[in-house]
Amino acid sequence: MKTQFKRTPVLKDCPTHYCPGCGHGIAHRLLAEVIEELGIQDRTIGIAPVGCAVLAYNYLDVDMIEVAHGRAPAVATGMKRCNPDRIIFSYQGDGDLAAIGTAEIIHAAHRAEQLTVIFINNAVFGMTGGQMAPTTVLGQVTATTPEGRQSHGEGYPLQVSELLALLPGAIYVERCALSNVPRIRQAKAAMKHAFELQMQGAPGLSLVEILSPCPTYWRMSPSDAMQWIEDHMSKVFPLGRLKDMEKDER
Repeated sequence: MKTQFKRTPVLKDCPTHYCPGCGHGIAHRLLAEVIEELGIQDRTIGIAPVGCAVLAYNYLDVDMIEVAHGRAPAVATGMKRCNPDRIIFSYQGDGDLAAIGTAEIIHAAHRAEQLTVIFINNAVFGMTGGQMAPTTVLGQVTATTPEGRQSHGEGYPLQVSELLALLPGAIYVERCALSNVPRIRQAKAAMKHAFELQMQGAPGLSLVEILSPCPTYWRMSPSDAMQWIEDHMSKVFPLGRLKDMEKDER
């Protein structure tokens, strides 16, 4: 019998701590598969800040550094400048990258740091109890917006990818989702392209935003959460490639 599917050795064989239906497990597997396929496991360094993904080092068999909330781009900058031959990536949630870490990611992109950023957007603060995040969509119920987020007083969802795509130092920005199999495949392709740009020495930062389900704090079943991404979240955060300097220059 021919093997059709197997676990990549870059993904450790261990129990998960994520909630049922959480998208982080899918994203971890895609990331691990990309690292294996590119043959960069022995020279990759990952940066995981505070948030649901803070224990990413338990799952990815590469060198990992745990850093303070929001500070992954700053630490990644130092690691890349001191180790230019290494492949450096940060793995950050929206409560991290789009809130306390907003200045860090903007200035890392503005400086054209040679980094790969995997940005998991599930529209809530997952680790601390499901509070409203900068990416929470209008009308979305959270622990701190029990009647749904309102533009007046609570503002609009922050579109990080659109913001970074405006900066010359951001060379590749794409938004993907984990809501069905074709979208998962596209997310993997986007991750792979982002890493390839860094491997080629492309002069700037690459960011892949991934719309990911959080059934626990969305108060939905896993299947309903996937559909909510398709029906609601992707309308606020349109999927697709926002910028790719490599292809634009062809």
